[in-house]
Amino acid sequence: MAQASMATIPGLKETYVQLKTRMEKAVEDFRKAMAATRTGRASAHMLDSVSVDYYGSQMPLNQIAQVHAPEPQMITVQPFDASQVGAIEKAIRTAELGLNPMNDGKLIRVPVPALTQERRQDMVKHLHKVLEEHRTAIRNIRRDGNDAIKKAMKDKKIAEDDEKRALEEIQKLTDDEIKKMEEMNKAKEKEVLSL
Repeated sequence: MAQASMATIPGLKETYVQLKTRMEKAVEDFRKAMAATRTGRASAHMLDSVSVDYYGSQMPLNQIAQVHAPEPQMITVQPFDASQVGAIEKAIRTAELGLNPMNDGKLIRVPVPALTQERRQDMVKHLHKVLEEHRTAIRNIRRDGNDAIKKAMKDKKIAEDDEKRALEEIQKLTDDEIKKMEEMNKAKEKEVLSL
């Protein structure tokens, strides 16, 4: 008899879908954090974490301006509302990204200085910290799933064999998602350290 997947067991289908969705969201969040991490090359995503005080409310920079990286060492920010140039420049300056924006009244140019070796090492430490936070998030999702499976077993919604297989399947899913994040981290680390 073929092994039943967790998604095919009626008592566990919803649990499996929720777990998979939550894990994928955690990995996607990690992917965004990696994209926003600064390397020696300019990227429009470097400014994703910048929020601007836009008429009294905090708005993400990419919602009030076009952000481009036309050159490897330059980011340009073109506000949709030219009166916000000063506020955007101030937000980039105070975002603690180590960037020094300049504006000409219509366009903000953000030169991206080359990273020093010390700064690169700090970036790698930051990447490891972000990776560990997301690993923990995935493990917490696994724990929630394991609890749901044990509860289903206790409530006699599933058989013992199904419980064992489901727990193994969740562990495999957890390992796969963590491996994806570790591979992304390794690639980003290589990018940060390459001169």
